[in-house]
Amino acid sequence: MTARIDPRDLRTFGTRVLAALGVPEADGALVADSLVQADLWGHQSHGFLRLPWYAARLRSGAMRAVTDPAVLSDTGPLLLLDGRDGIGQVLADRARALATERARAHGVGVVGVRNSNHFGTAMYFTRRAAREGFVSVLTTNASPAMAPWGGREKVLGTNPWSIAAPAPDGGVVAVDIANTAVARGKIYLAKNRGEAIPENWALAADGAPTTDPAEGVLGVILPMAGHKGYAITFLMDVLSGALTGSAVGTGVHGPYEAEARSGCGHLFLALDPAAFGDPSGYQERVRQLVDEVKGVPLAQGFDEVFTPGEVEDRAEAAALAAGGIELAEGSLTELRELAHSTGVPVEPLR
Repeated sequence: MTARIDPRDLRTFGTRVLAALGVPEADGALVADSLVQADLWGHQSHGFLRLPWYAARLRSGAMRAVTDPAVLSDTGPLLLLDGRDGIGQVLADRARALATERARAHGVGVVGVRNSNHFGTAMYFTRRAAREGFVSVLTTNASPAMAPWGGREKVLGTNPWSIAAPAPDGGVVAVDIANTAVARGKIYLAKNRGEAIPENWALAADGAPTTDPAEGVLGVILPMAGHKGYAITFLMDVLSGALTGSAVGTGVHGPYEAEARSGCGHLFLALDPAAFGDPSGYQERVRQLVDEVKGVPLAQGFDEVFTPGEVEDRAEAAALAAGGIELAEGSLTELRELAHSTGVPVEPLR
């Protein structure tokens, strides 16, 4: 059973819940908007499903309600921030703003963040930078979910990353990828929906394939593309954790662990196409690329070729046309419980 909810109501609800937990209104609005946007894009594994997890971490003090990062290093084009256990979305957006500011001045801006928290969907931040005219890359590490290739014990996170770039006519091309066969949140979403998962998503704790999402959460999520996914997630841990001075591997803790400091790190890179000396040529070359991939003959079973990020744009338009975001009953139940516990009106969730 599901219900469709107006995105505006969800944003207001999320902001009020976070305010009740001590989060400044502007920061709460940013977090709520990031979760709504993930749901609109069809990435419900990173949407309002996660708000109760964030609330539990705020209550325990594992994540601080007031985000107050400290600058540890500033070379001009490169900065390093200590997030001091602040809210991941707020820190990632601060990194975006600083990286694009420095890219305007230097052609490139790089911001590392240590001691952060889960920031939702990475594409939310890279798309923002791309809309401002910058090619952007964002990496993060996450709590253990994947075994190294050939192993059966999870020591590496999904360690997602996103790249976004300006496209012609004010558009954006973007990708957001977890290095596992599926984002862990999708297994939680299947659990909330009471659905089985495909056999190639996860292994149970004994190392056997499973279709039970509860077993998948406790077991090991399989890498995408076999050994390639393992190698990429390892290097994302290097960029996000080792390079920034944050935790790595089993030292990182996830948003669903209510009382453990996350210790995760991020790296945000912004590049100004104008610094390469040919901004109009950049746009022409991206247009050529878009036109070429959209114009190829179709393979059997396909109706259209999509550019990266176009599926999310279509999903958002469809959700808005249908009247809002469709949330699973399990997620709604958890959000209603959160509303009651924080004294926030539950009406938007009915």
